[in-house]
Amino acid sequence: MPTDLLGREYETFPAPQPRQEHGPARVIAMCNQKGGVGKTTSSINIAGALSQYGRRVLIVDFDPQGAATVGLGINANAVENTIYTALFDPSIDPHDIIQHTDFDNLDVMPANIDLSAAEVQLVTEVGREQILASVLRKVRNEYDLIIIDCQPSLGLLTVNALTAADGVMIPVAAEFFALRGVALLMQSIEKVQSRINPNLEVDGVLVTMYTRTLHSEEVLQRIYEAFGDKVFHTVISRSIKLPDATVAAAPITIYAPNHKTAQEYREVAREMVIRGVVA
Repeated sequence: MPTDLLGREYETFPAPQPRQEHGPARVIAMCNQKGGVGKTTSSINIAGALSQYGRRVLIVDFDPQGAATVGLGINANAVENTIYTALFDPSIDPHDIIQHTDFDNLDVMPANIDLSAAEVQLVTEVGREQILASVLRKVRNEYDLIIIDCQPSLGLLTVNALTAADGVMIPVAAEFFALRGVALLMQSIEKVQSRINPNLEVDGVLVTMYTRTLHSEEVLQRIYEAFGDKVFHTVISRSIKLPDATVAAAPITIYAPNHKTAQEYREVAREMVIRGVVA
């Protein structure tokens, strides 16, 4: 039986069979208020791996930087409507906003800098925490998984994402400073659970940017002490191939399918199926 970097034994994760019918989707918020920990990279590559396993996946780009949109080859400045439009114009059909990528089973709801104004506008909206949930409700029957790629903050956009989500995935870089903000994130998750979305749960903690150094090993151990078995067995290594895939606007599982990092993201996707995070 294989063991992970923490010495935990686990069953291998077999490749899942493609689904013949799709939906309703489980909604996951990819969330950490610290920037640069791999939220967008993990969203794109987990979605890419699952799409190759026959799951229909929608990425909701919920970051004004629009990195997930660009990372899937969509020019957000050239599209007529974005997620920002859907939030504030109820007459817009979310299906008209969704962009199909060049990859089978993988779609994106794009974002651009317009979304930066949403934080202020949401303050005066009725039911402001639940607007994204009402948008996604109209499309979730057509997908197996919806990933909300959150911005690095704990503002109203992130609260909207947590309210719309069934679960949270927390990418944490294997660096000491990345650990410091996770406690604040957990407080926000607990507030949303107690006040708005009692069914919200932490689906898993994904360690990213791992290097075989004493520092990374110590951080990995601390993450495990904090989250226990919520920590995925699979760890994502730091890799120079990931920026190459980003420039190519493709998931690494498609851009360089035999690369070690592509294999790691496929392992994460399979582990998500085994854990029941996605059917």
